Amino acid sequence: MQDDADLLEEFGRRLRHQRTAIGLSQEELAHRCGMHRTYVSSVERGERNIALLNIVSLATALGTDASTFVAGLSRGP
Repeated sequence: MQDDADLLEEFGRRLRHQRTAIGLSQEELAHRCGMHRTYVSSVERGERNIALLNIVSLATALGTDASTFVAGLSRGP
C-alpha cells in the first residue's frame, strides 16, 4: 500500500519512462494530447492528481494501454 503522494510520483515515473522510451519530449507529448507542456511536466513530477480521461489520452498518444500507468498501484488505508 502506498500513500497518495507515492502513487502520484510512481504514476509520473511510469509516464516519463514511457515517454522517453519512444523519444518524445514533454512538449511533443503534450501537443499530441492537446495538453499544455507544463501540465505534462507537473504530472511527471507527481504534482497532479490526473483524471482518467487524461490518463487515457496520454496512453493513446504513447501507443500503450492506460493500464501501463496504473497496474499494481493500490491506495493505503
